[in-house]
Amino acid sequence: MNLDQERQAIRDELEALRARGARRQELSLHACKRLFFDLGIRPSMAAVRDLTQTGSASDIPKDIDHFWERIRNVSRVKVGAGAIPKALEDRAGELLGALFEEAVSHARTTLDDERQEIRAQITAADQRAREAEIRQQASEDAIKRSELRAETAWERVRALESELSSAATHGNAHQEGLQATVRRLERENEALRQRLDNEFANNATLRDRIDALHVELRQSTEHYAQQIKDAVAEAERRVKPMLVELDSLRSMAATYQSGVRDASRKEFEFIQQIAAAKARGDRLDAQLREQSDEVDKLTKEVAVLRAQQGIDPAIANLLCSLVEAGRLTGDELKAIGTVADGHVALPLRCPKCEEGEPELSQMDHRFELQCPECDHSSGLGESRLEAVSRFLSSDSIAASA
Repeated sequence: MNLDQERQAIRDELEALRARGARRQELSLHACKRLFFDLGIRPSMAAVRDLTQTGSASDIPKDIDHFWERIRNVSRVKVGAGAIPKALEDRAGELLGALFEEAVSHARTTLDDERQEIRAQITAADQRAREAEIRQQASEDAIKRSELRAETAWERVRALESELSSAATHGNAHQEGLQATVRRLERENEALRQRLDNEFANNATLRDRIDALHVELRQSTEHYAQQIKDAVAEAERRVKPMLVELDSLRSMAATYQSGVRDASRKEFEFIQQIAAAKARGDRLDAQLREQSDEVDKLTKEVAVLRAQQGIDPAIANLLCSLVEAGRLTGDELKAIGTVADGHVALPLRCPKCEEGEPELSQMDHRFELQCPECDHSSGLGESRLEAVSRFLSSDSIAASA
């Protein structure tokens, strides 16, 4: 019995034990016994797993260690059963222990090697599985592309079949014409046959004519068949450029639509930016006008304050009241000068016509107060105070004088 048959016998025994309800450890121990004692093979995880078809990578090594433990215990019993001296028994025990430790070490080394080998095989199997998945995915992609190309080819075939059907329709029309011609020729042939008895002299001529008509019929048939082939070839030749042009037009249309969408989007964004800029410009313009009015107002106030510097307001008001009462002379006004001009208030109405609003003008550092209605004028004075005094006095100068 060869090794394969022995292994098959061991598998049958294990199946019988499994059918009787044996556990995994019992199956592993039986496989180790048969391998070690009957086949002379050292039990390994791969060999035991191959026979039992059960157990994990951590359980089977435990079962193998248990098998070796049982062998060691049996060996100890046999050594102690005879009348062996104590020293020899101890020496034999040490030797068996060393052999057992060496066997265990060798078994562990072999187990580690087999584990590494199995792990390498698992890694290789995983790699092959991944490569198989990649190849399967590539095959599926290729199948999809082939299906798309087949669908395109079927569309092309259907289009060509439609064109062929159209060409066949034209060919049927020509065929019907040919059949009509044949029927007409057959009627003529029948008439000629009826006249054969009376016109033997024209028999040869009539036969030649019939042969000629048959030749013409064959030529016409070949000619129409060639025309049908040419029509089909012409249709195929025209369809191909039309398909290419259709693809080009579709691409141009897509590009044009994309450009239109981009232009519309940019136009909308530009309008929004213009509206935002205009609103901001309006706000800045309003702020500028307000600030300009405030600056003008402050400038006037500063000018007034500068003009009012250097004299007490009470004294300036006293001088203005004296001027309005006409109690200051021209020399006194010249002596006062422009120190009180900042406090001088212009009259609201002309004292002569009582309608016009006097206007103050300055020329070469000299002042003149004049009514625009009656041309009543104060003449040129050295200060605003002098111009107001002369405008309110009776001896003022008219601008028209």
